[in-house]
Amino acid sequence: MDRILFGAAYYDEYLSGHRIENDRITTDMAMMRDAHFTVIRIAESTWSTLEPRPGVFDFTHVDRALDAAEAFGLKVIVGTPTYAVPAWLVATYPEVLAVTDTTDAPRYGARQIMDITAPAFRLHAERVIRALAERTAGREHVIGFQIDNETKYYDAASRSVQRGFVRHLRELFDGDLDALNRTYGMDYWSNRVDAWEDFPDVRGTINGSLAAAFDAYRRGLVTEYLAWQAGIVREHARPGQFVTQNFDFDWAPGWSYGLQPSVDHFRAARTVDLAGTDIYHPTQSRLTGKEIAFGGDVVRSLKGGANYLVAETQAQGQMGWLPYPGQLRLQAWSHLASGACGVVYWHWHSIHNSFETYWKGVLSHDLEPNPTYEEAGVFGGEVERHAASITGLRKRNRVAVLVSNEALTALRLFRLETGFMFGESAGYNDVLRRVYDALFELNVEVDVAPFDAEDLGAYEVLVVPALYTAPQSTVDALRRYVQDGGNLVATFRTAVADEHLTVWADRAPHGLTDVFGVTYNQFSTPDGARLSFRDGFAGAADAAAEVVLELLTPAEGTEVLARYDHPAWSGYAALTRNAFGEGTATYLATLTDPVTLRAVLGDLLRDAGVWDWPQDLARSAPTVAVRRGTNGRGRAVTYLLNYSGAPVAVAAPVAGRDVLGARDVTVGQELTVGPWDLVLLEG
Repeated sequence: MDRILFGAAYYDEYLSGHRIENDRITTDMAMMRDAHFTVIRIAESTWSTLEPRPGVFDFTHVDRALDAAEAFGLKVIVGTPTYAVPAWLVATYPEVLAVTDTTDAPRYGARQIMDITAPAFRLHAERVIRALAERTAGREHVIGFQIDNETKYYDAASRSVQRGFVRHLRELFDGDLDALNRTYGMDYWSNRVDAWEDFPDVRGTINGSLAAAFDAYRRGLVTEYLAWQAGIVREHARPGQFVTQNFDFDWAPGWSYGLQPSVDHFRAARTVDLAGTDIYHPTQSRLTGKEIAFGGDVVRSLKGGANYLVAETQAQGQMGWLPYPGQLRLQAWSHLASGACGVVYWHWHSIHNSFETYWKGVLSHDLEPNPTYEEAGVFGGEVERHAASITGLRKRNRVAVLVSNEALTALRLFRLETGFMFGESAGYNDVLRRVYDALFELNVEVDVAPFDAEDLGAYEVLVVPALYTAPQSTVDALRRYVQDGGNLVATFRTAVADEHLTVWADRAPHGLTDVFGVTYNQFSTPDGARLSFRDGFAGAADAAAEVVLELLTPAEGTEVLARYDHPAWSGYAALTRNAFGEGTATYLATLTDPVTLRAVLGDLLRDAGVWDWPQDLARSAPTVAVRRGTNGRGRAVTYLLNYSGAPVAVAAPVAGRDVLGARDVTVGQELTVGPWDLVLLEG
């Protein structure tokens, strides 16, 4: 793309009440044009309006939006409306509602309540998808289609879903039920199954291996479903029209947080041309940029570093999210700094009734201009003027974080502090985010790689948080990575179990004891334990151990960077580093506080040779985040993003053109990054 997509979701359907003037859509499009919007996103949640009765279609609102957008020069992304089913469909085919993990009596009302495998749902979904695609694909300003929205498996566990799962298991084990029983340890508590027709309701299982296999199967249903929708749309789309999906994240503690447990994004992304995402985050005094960066790094990595679309993000958003002056603009620039090719707000106007009345859009309920709208226009004008400097951003990162949906599931079944399915405990995403956030605070940009990635050697440092479950092929890949000169940093609960969640029966960590130069066979919760660092490492300040601790016994020659300070555990190592082959392998056997973890990773990165001026700047100007890359015309681009309400003075780290300030900058020249502001240098 030669310009940034900038716009909002627009629902003419929601503005058709008698209190809204008849020509409102014209007013809205004119306001968008004045704010330099370039795109609207329509239709993704309006099935009941689009098809009010089975097979009877009403394209009034779709046509109105398309005609108005065309008149004002706006592009359009058309969303298939399948993630919210109409009442008539449920009334006629109640089986389309998902029987879930926790209920046998689903009720109509909310969105995302359907069984995406139900034949009746597929039949009617295909009809509405085809009708909408046929109606819209020929319009020149329709640039792409979004298939469904925030798609997941919605905890579907109906008899038909479970029958499909049993068929999947029969294929996986070549019909050998004895092999399944052995692999999953089904003899425990008489869970053994000796006839396929006797397979019990999986929802009641206490077997972690079976439960994890069921979740993995259901994640696969999402990939199949998206591929099915994409295939239908592509039958009607013109050459050059893209297919995208709006991938979302785990939602805790009230915003986009970690890996989505109900979708394998890396596999699902293969079904689309352009990866899309929604990223929601705290603002005001809690705006740090971390959620924007984390979401962006994940989604950019889904398609090998390609640019991605922020299909949804907040304008005013939830209560408490109204951005301070400057924040909306900074947030939008932050998305571009991570590699986004577009930013689309959810949504244009605040809704006047129903569930999300107070998830506010660009405009408030009076539909008048406001500071959020005006600031959006500032950003829109900037990206319009400077498109050549900011489009086509590519990154070459030296560090990657290895992630796993399977490990996420495993640590929900075997919680870190209890080892059981119940109890409050930090989970996989808490560990992942603690590690990621520390790297962000060090201004270390990362790619995010799946556990089965084939190109780990492209990275000088590989960080692996809590990879509880790993097939032998992944263990072997980590070994080769270090052997060939990579620097591996892994945390506690790595390589504990195989891909079936069967705990390995050899020394832990499985297959890597010589790589890390340590082993352990006991672990516990901290019970007041602290980390005592070797002099000169990580500031050498003691810090508390958190969540879990493994009692490491180092081999001869292994560096012990920290031990436990505890009456019972002082003889054990907590943090070690080992030279293996041409590389190094570091093992952190416990979690610790964010400041200490940042210091630990900082020293490890410095020792690995991955240290540059952004890391020095993180110390001198901790609120200024650095994001870098190369733009579409081959020039280096450096973003200095100030996530604070105070100006920050920095010495220019590189020479180049201050794109937004319209001046040339030399190395060392003093720059002031204003409150909630940025400096963008093109070199």
